[in-house]
Amino acid sequence: MAFKKSVVAFSQTPEQEQKLMEVINKEKGHKGALMPVLQQAQEIYGYLPIEVQTIIAEEMGIPLEKVYGVVTFYAQFSINPKGKYKISVCLGTACYVKGSGDVYNKLQEVLGINGGELTPDGLFSLDACRCIGACGLAPVMTINDDVYGRLKVDEVEGILAKYKE
Repeated sequence: MAFKKSVVAFSQTPEQEQKLMEVINKEKGHKGALMPVLQQAQEIYGYLPIEVQTIIAEEMGIPLEKVYGVVTFYAQFSINPKGKYKISVCLGTACYVKGSGDVYNKLQEVLGINGGELTPDGLFSLDACRCIGACGLAPVMTINDDVYGRLKVDEVEGILAKYKE
């Protein structure tokens, strides 16, 4: 099956732009201001597209390469938009040994996206994570705040169906 890369055009509301500028103006000039600005920007937009990174770089007088380097270094930041339902599959050792890799592959197949991507309808995004501390329930998947443990590949489609309703 060929995977479809999700393409979501960046758009921002005047409210988002205003909030971002307030954050930048409040933090600009403080030592170590980039991290809090990026964290708050991600709260405002849900992710950090290159357009937002460019605004931050220009307004704070920081090279875009540095901003991008920080964003891509830290796992807390995302350069891709997230879906209404954020799916995360644990690929830590206990989960992987019990089949989480197969669950992850099935999700990619059913959703038609790769990890780190968003379905074209904006409903689901898919990511892998390392150990969420539920090893006794391996393999584990979360969808937003819902936790699914002792997963089997043939349960994936039924679980997703609950969120499509």
